This record gives sequence, C-alpha cells and structure tokens, in this order.
Amino acid sequence: MKHTALYKTVILALLSMNSVAASADEQAQELSADQSTPEAEAPSAPPLPIPVSSTLSANSNPFSLDLGRMGKIYASGLVTGMGLFQGHSPAGDRDSRGDLNNAHLFIQKSDGLVQFFVQAGYYSVPVLGVPYTKASDARKLLFDAVPQAYLKIAPTKELSVQVGKLPTLIGAESTFTFQNMNVQRGLLWNQENAVNRGVQVNYAKGPVSVSASLNDGFYSGEYSWVTMSTSYAFDSNNTLTLGGGANTKHSHENSFAAPVAQNNQQIYNLIYTHTDGPWTFQPYIQYTHVPKIEEVGINHSASTLGGALLMSYDFGSDSTPAGLRLPGFKLPVRLEYISSSGNADNGAPNLLGYGAGSEAWSFTVTPTYQYQRFFTRADLAYVGASNTSSGMAFGSSGNRRSETRAMIEAGIFF
Repeated sequence: MKHTALYKTVILALLSMNSVAASADEQAQELSADQSTPEAEAPSAPPLPIPVSSTLSANSNPFSLDLGRMGKIYASGLVTGMGLFQGHSPAGDRDSRGDLNNAHLFIQKSDGLVQFFVQAGYYSVPVLGVPYTKASDARKLLFDAVPQAYLKIAPTKELSVQVGKLPTLIGAESTFTFQNMNVQRGLLWNQENAVNRGVQVNYAKGPVSVSASLNDGFYSGEYSWVTMSTSYAFDSNNTLTLGGGANTKHSHENSFAAPVAQNNQQIYNLIYTHTDGPWTFQPYIQYTHVPKIEEVGINHSASTLGGALLMSYDFGSDSTPAGLRLPGFKLPVRLEYISSSGNADNGAPNLLGYGAGSEAWSFTVTPTYQYQRFFTRADLAYVGASNTSSGMAFGSSGNRRSETRAMIEAGIFF
C-alpha cells in the first residue's frame, strides 16, 4: 500500500535517532556527574508489556539485545490457532472452520527519549454476529502485515508523543483476540474504530491520564478524525475513563475497515473498571451519532446506544477461597445490549448490520486456562436481534433472529 514505504522508513530510522538521543543523554549525565551525590545505578526500564488481556500473561522474559548506549531492544510474540462452530450462521459463512488466527512478532524499545513498538504478522478479528473473515483475508482487508507500529518520543516521564499506526483510544475492548477477555469482539466494539494512522499526545501525572489524537479514524487514509481519552484512578482498584471522537469532515471512504456511516460518526464511551481480589468488573456505556450527509449516501441521521458488562474471576488468585482455587483458570463473561434508531423508509443507515432501527444483545462466557506460556480458551456466545430487516439477520436466508457460536483458541507466547 502507499503507506508501507513510509512505515519502513520510520522503523529503519529508529535506531539512528535513538543513537543521537543516547549520545545526548550521555553528555548530560557527564555534565552533571560532578554536581550529583553518589547513588546506586538506576535499573534499566523493563520491556513494554505486549498488550494482552488481563486473563492472559505474556512471556515475562522476552529475548533482548543490548546495544550499549542505545539501550535494549526486546523481541517477543505469539502463535494461536482456532476452531469455530456455529448455528444459524450468516449468509456467506460456514457452520464450522479452522484457522491460524494469530502469528505475531513484537519488537520494541521501552526506555530513553526515543522509543518504538512494532507489531508484525498474521491475524483475524472475529466479531460476534457477523461472518468470520479468515486471517489470510483479514490482513489484506484491514491493517496489512504490520497492523501497529509507532515511534514514541518521551521527553519526560509524564509527557510523550506517538506517531504511526496506533491503537484506538475508543472503547473497552482492543482489536486482537489475545488482547481481550473474550476471543471474539463484541457488539459495541463493532461501532468503534480499531487502528488509527496519526499522531497522539499523552500526559499522565498522579491519578490523571489524558491522551489526544489526530488520525484517520477507521483506517480511511483521511486525517480528519480527533479522538481523546481521559482517565482518573480513584485508587489502585477503581478507574473511570471518558473517551470520545468524531470525524471533523465528511468522508466518502467506504471499505471493509472503514464503513461510510461509522467513519462519519461521533462516538462517546464512559468506562468504569473495578478490581476486588479475584474479581474484575468493567461496565461501560456507549453512544454514537451519524449525521445526515446526503452527499455520501446517508439520507437520515441515526444513533446507537449500548451498554456492556465485562467481568472475570481468577480461580488462581491468592484471594480465591481454598476450595475453589484452580491455578491457571479464569472465567470471563460479557453481557451486551445495543439499539439503533431510524428505519429503512426514511433512509437511515444500517448501523448494526441487521437493518436500520434494529437492536441486539449478547452473552459470552470464555473459560480460560494458561500453563506458563501455553494457553487455551473457548468462547461460548449467543447473539439475539429484533426489529431486523428481511434478509439481514442470521441463517442462510437472513431471517433468523439469533445465532449461537463456539470458538476454541489455543496458542503459545514466546
């Protein structure tokens, strides 16, 4: 794609930029050495964690290469395979299939003025209530072979700037299976953007964290989206996050990654996270609004309103009663409801995929077991819908009102 050469150039420039930064840091240290009191040498920064789910643990001792003044470069990754079985599968999908759904390599530098993160590989992004897209196709239709890659400049502990292919600031769920409690993404996630190309500024001090980004929204290539996320940590167990974003222009882009309605919307999330011993609770609400834009085929405005509860129980926690303790086992659950406004007669967009004005709900339970770097888990999910349009729901005819799906994922971190 037209951006591939740019990202390759950025990555190749990282080492030379970091060398300059390392020299500057060394000179500053030499100038201040005579003025400071002797103290123990500060330990090197740990590697940035692979962004994985709270119900999984990545390799805690990844491969590293010490480049002296330039610091350490870390490399890690994972490989997973999956099997899928479903009833009332959507038109164009299969009742069962298997896939190599993840094969990722992560390369990163996590200290100093110049840092970077690169994720490269093979992936699928399974979503509740829509046909499964196999990894060989998803990579081409979505974010290419390098779905995330960014340069990070961190002049202070509190302030940093990131440039490149960035994870979204919107929503409670991330893009890839291993980043989430559940294998499949949910109904609310399907209204959110996932990977942005752009620039992001981050500031964190005490209990407050703020990030703001100018980007291309749903990976549209049009840099007209503005997103923001603000979090406040009341204590180590309770955090409240407000996120939002909108397209500041009218976009004509309409693709698998950038549906024209969602890519022209406003979206807002309010997310609360609470941990208590073996329990994790994360309820959140979401609102989106798509304005009337006749020039791009949206003849009537429409909105969605949804709520979800993500929660999990860790049977291996020290706080788990002895009679229930099962090291390595966790049990995440997700409950969702989302509704949309409008109808096909007035030209409102089909935001949920089941027809304008439809609504849907879901229940997903994902028993998970991990032993050292190996893990396996199963998604058992149900999706129901109402106010659907003819031919747009489930089953080969598109007229079924529900779908059940079981997914099994197994893999290894390295």
